[in-house]
Amino acid sequence: MSLPPGFLDDLRTRITLSSIVGRKVTWDQRKSNMAKGDWWAPCPFHQEKSPSFHVDDRKGFYYCFGCHAKGDAVTFLRESENMGFMEAVEVLAREAGMTMPARDPKAAERASRRDQLAEVMEQAARWFRLQLSSNVGAAARDYLDRRRLSEAGRERFGIGFAPDGWQGLWEHLRGRGVDEELILAAGLAKPSNRGGQPYDVFRNRIMFPIRDARGRCTAFGGRAMDPADKAKYLNSPDTELFDKGRSLYNIGPAREAAGKGAPLIVTEGYMDVIALSEAGFGAAVAPLGTAITEDQVRMLWQVHPEPVVMLDGDTAGLRAALRLIDLALPLIEAGQGLRFCTLPRDMDPDDLIRAQGAGAMQKALDGAQPMVTLLWRRETEGKDFDSPERRAALDKTLRAAIGRIRDPSIRAHYGEEMRRLRFDLFGNQPRPRRPRRGDPAPVQSVTRGTLLAAASDEAVADRMREGVILATLALHPQLLPAFESALERMDSADPDHALIRAALLRVDPSDPEGVLHQLGGDARAALEKLMSQSHLLVIPCLRRPGDDDLARNCLAEEFAKLSARRGALAEIEDAMHDMTGLVDEALTWRLSEVARTRERAQTARLSDSAEMGEDRTALSDTLDSLIRSEVWVKKRR
Repeated sequence: MSLPPGFLDDLRTRITLSSIVGRKVTWDQRKSNMAKGDWWAPCPFHQEKSPSFHVDDRKGFYYCFGCHAKGDAVTFLRESENMGFMEAVEVLAREAGMTMPARDPKAAERASRRDQLAEVMEQAARWFRLQLSSNVGAAARDYLDRRRLSEAGRERFGIGFAPDGWQGLWEHLRGRGVDEELILAAGLAKPSNRGGQPYDVFRNRIMFPIRDARGRCTAFGGRAMDPADKAKYLNSPDTELFDKGRSLYNIGPAREAAGKGAPLIVTEGYMDVIALSEAGFGAAVAPLGTAITEDQVRMLWQVHPEPVVMLDGDTAGLRAALRLIDLALPLIEAGQGLRFCTLPRDMDPDDLIRAQGAGAMQKALDGAQPMVTLLWRRETEGKDFDSPERRAALDKTLRAAIGRIRDPSIRAHYGEEMRRLRFDLFGNQPRPRRPRRGDPAPVQSVTRGTLLAAASDEAVADRMREGVILATLALHPQLLPAFESALERMDSADPDHALIRAALLRVDPSDPEGVLHQLGGDARAALEKLMSQSHLLVIPCLRRPGDDDLARNCLAEEFAKLSARRGALAEIEDAMHDMTGLVDEALTWRLSEVARTRERAQTARLSDSAEMGEDRTALSDTLDSLIRSEVWVKKRR
């Protein structure tokens, strides 16, 4: 969504920065000069005792002289509460009494409708809490006491109780003038099939409000008090306000805690989240009764680059993790993955914390394993690989799994890790004889040596091209949609480049003025570092930031050169990988010639992307001919 010109400036003038920051810090009364809008406090972004965090209300900016955090009110909300750019703007706009611009009248109507439904849900949440504290909630309170859930915890999570009656909530809401259609649309009641009044969806259940990232109550989860009830847990149906596949329990508080450095933990249910939060692990979330969806995985990565998925120590927990691996493999990117924490057998997070305390939970989290380890376990545990056929079947399965990874850099690293694990499983291979004088050089030393020698300068050139691309797109965000696919495919080994690339893919290009604010603190710092590099100062499209056509042509050329150069290298590496262990002297010599040919072509520094495309085609044709002629078959002499 784009903002009209001047909206952000108007918003900043209506908001006093100290009033926003003051909710997170305690001002130093001696150092601050409040009359002049000059405020000092210990920094909320790093641990310190001295007041090195400065807020200037007149300029609307803050700066920490310790950790160098800086920004305005939007930046502060984004970094202190882990909000997105537009969400932070919406929060500030509400505080300033400004109306967010709507895209169209229908969008405004839908927003108004969702606000009405959210208000109905809040009324229901208040009524459920009241019932829990009344006589009808005695049994529910006893259950929560047995689960060691404190009064403060119940209040923080808004836990309530739905009495065992057919129309208790319905009559309460109707008595307060709530329209029947709104109650039904909110998923709180169902129409009767017998011609009577609608009846409550939740009856005789402990109630857990489900809130979105903004804190609005969008749905409920109910835990049955009757052991004979067919559904132990029951969630609200999908509504205009609630989509269970795009929602996570406790996402708002978890996002804030993760923004302060807490690990983001994904667990199974409401009580697990509450138990973790009560034990000091505030960044805990749970899906809502279904397997984790692709949308939920993306939500997790918006909060933390590497969430920890907590598995119950049973077979069902492991199966759920393995399903999640298949879902996540095509989505992972550099710096964006999952880790898995397996709990002791037949224990869930609540059980572990109650039995052994928060220290045991921290130890389990410290032992969380990367996704590649769980993938290997899935394909090897309990299986016998005592024949070439079985080993070949394992190789085929692993290649298929790794092939689903879209990011080429991660795909390569997964392949390396699988080869290492495979070597550990099958043991040492027969030791080759020592080379003798007159022997041809082995293919690994000749070909890999040539490729590495050629790649040393190319790696530098690649990083420079990436820098030009990222800097150009940051200065011309309106070109992002045209080059989005190419940017997604651009593999960046440099961590700063990867950070900027990921941030650019998330920004709203229709708001050029707000791009720097959308990037976030770390990405913005990386971009500032990049823009200060001397080689960028002579790039024409960066020296003339107002020339969009020049920038577009520059981006097209640099992307084409990167794609062609890396594609040519990938073809040789793929051929080498497929033929590992099957090569002879003929293949050694021929692949070496291919590598030398490629090296000479690179040395020529072809300036035209079409010429580079021809070079790539020639290499591809050469490799195809090698494969068709079966050069790996030992020739008779």
